[in-house]
Amino acid sequence: MSKVYTKTGDKGTTGLLTGERVSKTSARVEAYGTVDEINSALGLARANCTKPEVKEAVLKLQKLLMLIMADLASNSADQHYVTAEHVTTLEQLIDEFDAKLPPLKNFIIPGDTLGAAALDLARTVTRRAERQTLRFKEQETEIKINEHLLISLNRLSDFCFVLSRFEAETIK
Repeated sequence: MSKVYTKTGDKGTTGLLTGERVSKTSARVEAYGTVDEINSALGLARANCTKPEVKEAVLKLQKLLMLIMADLASNSADQHYVTAEHVTTLEQLIDEFDAKLPPLKNFIIPGDTLGAAALDLARTVTRRAERQTLRFKEQETEIKINEHLLISLNRLSDFCFVLSRFEAETIK
């Protein structure tokens, strides 16, 4: 039986997807760790959302987040996991859900439903992940960050906002 703990990180380093070891406090690890937090927030949202189409969309986002984390945990400038197609798909999904909503006329205060509140939490964590990834890009200039990954994070926060509105729309 294998154990959950490996002891390889006991001295403050972690392994990248490509095998290199880096400090757990590096900007890169902060970035993909924050993306992991988005995944947890989206899991909470998926467990609490009531609309099947929102649950399905959230699951798609969670699968995309795995690719984003793989990109961030890799040193490969030649192979990226997140592509322009992912950005296009996100934009299409945003447009599809947004078209079903009434025009936004005021600020939204999170908390109308558990699912909508969890989606709003995911939105704010996504904004932080985007900032962390940009910080990583600025601090470690020798590493080329996948531009589609950055765009995807930006669109992901927009999509969480739209999904939150869509999920809460039932109570209005």
